[in-house]
Amino acid sequence: MISLLIDGRPSHRLNPLDRGFQYGDGIFSTLPVEEGVPLFLDQHLDRLQRDALALGMPCPSRGDLMTDVSTLLKHHRRGILKLQLTRGVGGRGYRPPEHPAITRVVALHPAVTFPETYATQGVEVRYCHIRLGLNPALAGIKHMNRLEQVLARSEWDDPAIAEGLMLDYEGYLIEGTMTNVFLVSQGRIHTPQLDRCGVRGVMRALVLEAAGDLGWPLQESRLTPDSVAAAEEVFLTNSVIGLWPVRTLEGRQYTIGKATLEFREWLRNRTRSASQIASIAG
Repeated sequence: MISLLIDGRPSHRLNPLDRGFQYGDGIFSTLPVEEGVPLFLDQHLDRLQRDALALGMPCPSRGDLMTDVSTLLKHHRRGILKLQLTRGVGGRGYRPPEHPAITRVVALHPAVTFPETYATQGVEVRYCHIRLGLNPALAGIKHMNRLEQVLARSEWDDPAIAEGLMLDYEGYLIEGTMTNVFLVSQGRIHTPQLDRCGVRGVMRALVLEAAGDLGWPLQESRLTPDSVAAAEEVFLTNSVIGLWPVRTLEGRQYTIGKATLEFREWLRNRTRSASQIASIAG
């Protein structure tokens, strides 16, 4: 059962004229809740504020969002928290209202359980056929139009394949359908440059921070399938899964090497620390 608040009130009814429903005119962020603690909530709220600013949308106060989260977590200790903001009801037509009344939706979904082997032994992934369009104005933003990812994820139903990697229309690697991607090659960490499309995930930002702490040189650049094939290690990240090493990609085998293990441990420690701090603050 999904627990849901719309503008701070329990409801499962959204105005059909809401621009989020009509045009995908909104943004969202998703994070796990463990032992009553929404992990890295501050970073997700920061991302919502940045994305809202980039789209010219007012952002609800941090206090309102925090109150909604606290309300949902009073009786739930574990789950997947989703925060959504839309430009609200605006009538027919693409032109946004001059003074939008933002709709905020905060939902707690049941927890998702993945096999433990995904994190410890790695996952099998594939390339998706559908390509990502280039749009620098939306690059990095986690907006509500995810049709490219929906179509890409519909390409396979083999339960052995945990994720699909997506290229843009020029053939450069961008991300997974739900993850950011990192390669380890010749003592350096590489991740796709997301200046033309793709989502800058919260966990991705933490890996960039970890690279500095761990002393690994990190480069954001245009990467191709050849770059992936030449890498020694590959791993995927998002806020719900944490870090998954890639074991197999289209027949290519990868090792779970030194870099992957160090980043995984760093993220585990950072998650543990964030959870403890949030518990004390709560």
